[in-house]
Amino acid sequence: MAGDSGPWRLPPLETLVAFEAAARHLSFTRAAEEISRTQSAVSRQIQTLEERLGVPLFHRLHRAIALTDAGVALQQSVRDALGTIDRATRAIRRDETPRTVVVTTTAGFAGLWLIPRLSAFVAAHPGVDVRISAVNTLAHLERDGIDVAVRYQPTATAPHGSVPLFGESVSPVCSPRLLKSSRIAVPGDLARATLLRMEEDPADPLQDWGLWLQAMHLADLRPAGVVRFSSYDQLVQAAVAGQGVALGRTPLIASLLRSKRLVAPFAATVASPRGYVLIVSAAASTKPEVTAFVDWIRCEARAPDSGRRPDRARA
Repeated sequence: MAGDSGPWRLPPLETLVAFEAAARHLSFTRAAEEISRTQSAVSRQIQTLEERLGVPLFHRLHRAIALTDAGVALQQSVRDALGTIDRATRAIRRDETPRTVVVTTTAGFAGLWLIPRLSAFVAAHPGVDVRISAVNTLAHLERDGIDVAVRYQPTATAPHGSVPLFGESVSPVCSPRLLKSSRIAVPGDLARATLLRMEEDPADPLQDWGLWLQAMHLADLRPAGVVRFSSYDQLVQAAVAGQGVALGRTPLIASLLRSKRLVAPFAATVASPRGYVLIVSAAASTKPEVTAFVDWIRCEARAPDSGRRPDRARA
């Protein structure tokens, strides 16, 4: 039977990988993105596994899925088994591959802050292979083979043992061309503007514009238009292109403010309760290349431009 090996009666490995990702995300679409397959391919793999086992593993609901009792029972075993295989193969390959530092962080931090600086680390450490996973989902460092995580979260709830990198301040920003052609002089004028916003997070309604608007006593402001993004670096690029006004997060956008590709129409900035913290996996804490990367990124975070406030277009 296909997939069997000696006395083992195992389903094909790819079906187990697809099942584990789908069970963790409770989404065939997000599982497909993670394992670089199409949604239909993941759905077929799950169906193959269910046929092999003779029981359904998911309840197919309207625009959602949920694990059945059989799916719940299988999930932990599959996750543990795949983790064991992954760790064993990584250990075998360790002496045969370049020294690597695997970093997970948000797309915004990677695109706007980390990647523009990374060439300096690579030049100083030519034997180290830096691999960046820029996603907005929370990775499990040990299970997913991650060495370093840079996480964006409320500083008051930073995990034990994490290292603060920097906090942030927020203020509206836009392209100089948009500011020149608009009639934005005071915060209330944003009612005539298009606001660039992140997708809504019901668990944290102040993460986007809410914090700054509340501080300006404009919580009920209704802009002329809204364009939403799932990634902050894409939102910032839209602001640079003059497509609307963004909530700028310093220091992520510090270089764009210095180069005048973005300007701040108002003097008022608001300190955010969020910031960036560094977490190192226990398994990677003794790797020399990881130590070098951590020392480098902490040094970069202490640089003067990492905490620079927005340049002001108008007082």
